[in-house]
Amino acid sequence: MTTKKPWGGRFDVETDSLVEAFSASVGFDRRLYRVDIAGSIAHVRMLAHVGVVTEQERDTIVAGLEAIKTQIEAGEFEWDEALEDVHMNIEARLVSEVGEVGKKLHTGRSRNDQVATDVRLYLREGIDQLNQAMVALQGVLIDLAAAETDTIMPGFTHMQIAQPVILGHHILAWVEMLFRDRARLSDCRKRMNVMPLGSAALAGTTYPIDRAFTAKALGFDGPTENSLDAVSDRDFLIEFNAAAALVMVHLSRIAEELVLWSSAQFEFIELGDGFCTGSSIMPQKKNPDVAELVRGKTGRVCGNLMALLMLMKAQPLAYNRDNQEDKEPLFDTLDSVLACVKVFTGMMPTMTIKRDQLYAAARRGYSTATDLADYLVKKGVAFRDAHEIVGKAVRAGIDSGKDLSEMSLVELQQFAKDIEQDVFEILTLEGSVVARNHLGGTAPEQVRLAIVRARQRLDG
Repeated sequence: MTTKKPWGGRFDVETDSLVEAFSASVGFDRRLYRVDIAGSIAHVRMLAHVGVVTEQERDTIVAGLEAIKTQIEAGEFEWDEALEDVHMNIEARLVSEVGEVGKKLHTGRSRNDQVATDVRLYLREGIDQLNQAMVALQGVLIDLAAAETDTIMPGFTHMQIAQPVILGHHILAWVEMLFRDRARLSDCRKRMNVMPLGSAALAGTTYPIDRAFTAKALGFDGPTENSLDAVSDRDFLIEFNAAAALVMVHLSRIAEELVLWSSAQFEFIELGDGFCTGSSIMPQKKNPDVAELVRGKTGRVCGNLMALLMLMKAQPLAYNRDNQEDKEPLFDTLDSVLACVKVFTGMMPTMTIKRDQLYAAARRGYSTATDLADYLVKKGVAFRDAHEIVGKAVRAGIDSGKDLSEMSLVELQQFAKDIEQDVFEILTLEGSVVARNHLGGTAPEQVRLAIVRARQRLDG
């Protein structure tokens, strides 16, 4: 038994079974069913609005589509691979349910503008869902930062101890990354929120359609300007995936720090048992698998971006079947990023901060050396000379096993006579962080103010 294709009138021979299996997309694009039905309902209501179908026909078709949606969500809908995709499966079932009037649904449109509309509707919802999840993650991180406004830790450059910072300040750096990520997603959403429906196959339609009517019904800002561009381009998917790849790159950077910090070599934190796993052979192990998986999934999302770029790079106008390949990267990226954001949101509050370890680590590595150089500059020493003086003092400290703050005044004065007793106020870790009391600085007072601003931005 063969399934009749809606486009089969031109053909004398049935589609080869290998081709049917090769070209079918219903196995993955069926997840568009809800937005596909929403688009079809808006389309048939527009057709009735302009008089192409009657109100009774409209109501019959709308009722049929809503019944099909219920069937799908109840698991009572049988998908047919021979019907290729989600659109033709739903249309075929509609005709089966309501009769010949169901064939009028496709008046004035093509699968080309239909799928372009569906994907925009689906992605718009996905961006909104992802944004909400990222807001929740930022809220968790801000709460964590607020609890650590006096916790001193080493700041690093080149993975070498550089200067002491407040842990809350470090966590707020993660929050800033996510603010930028959300702004990029919001910007992408604005650009993609135009409606291709009405472009038909590539040139528009001869029916007296009202595209503004349909666009308003579907929540678009308006219809697309050019029918050729509307049905064929997928730059909005590429733009979204680029923004999503940056989200993952930022999560991966955080994940890398969590992996390092939870190691025995750092021992800055301990992640909750519910977000770690053990070893099948080594009973002592507690592995930060969640952070590692986020780090790993970053490559997957970045790969999806490259797949979409290569998909579009040589396509002539207008629509080409290549674009069937746009959905799996989109779905995978949305699923992956959303899952990573949610698991991070659950994991971060389970983290135990080992404050004593952080403080002890900050004392290593001569992290207040820059403070001593700044001290000398304020005494009138040129910065480059101060830099050399402090470098010699650090060298002596390495040889003697002493931190700068552990040297006596006499020992320090052998490098510069300008050093006085007040130097010890700035050589402490506390003195170092408090001294950086300006907007964007790591002083505890500034971290507390930054937390207030971050909460305001999050709520705004």
